[in-house]
Amino acid sequence: MPSFDTVLQPELVEVRNAVDQSNKEIGTRFDFKGSDARVELADKGKDKELTLYADSDFQLGQVKDVLLAKLTKRNVDVRFLDDSAKPEKIGGDKLKQLVKLKAGIDAETGKKIQSLIKQSKIKVQASIQGDTVRVSGTKRDDLQAVIALLRKDIDLPLGFENFRD
Repeated sequence: MPSFDTVLQPELVEVRNAVDQSNKEIGTRFDFKGSDARVELADKGKDKELTLYADSDFQLGQVKDVLLAKLTKRNVDVRFLDDSAKPEKIGGDKLKQLVKLKAGIDAETGKKIQSLIKQSKIKVQASIQGDTVRVSGTKRDDLQAVIALLRKDIDLPLGFENFRD
């Protein structure tokens, strides 16, 4: 029985490369000369987060723009970033902002995907397995129709892995 897994997983190698390129550009730009502006990638087990450092709000915005440009250039979808955290002061005039990388489908989104597949009346079954959603059916064409449906209706950078015949 053909099946595939729907996942939400950024390409961490490309994210790390984009962070390195951002830091290199920030180090060479004239408007950041003498400042403590940088981007750090923290790996806390399953959770990954970026920390942006700068001397002012304006510079923090510039650091974010440089990072987004480098991520886009390396084909990393910027919808993986959750930058809803407010910048916080860390002493003197310096600021830092946490930006979380979304990884893994949460239960609410998994249920939304599952109900969307059921409502589509395509003859497949969807089951939530941890932070992935496994879709299985009898025909390969049905699975491809589900992939097209999810890409169209879900506003997340979903990936599709383990396609088995």
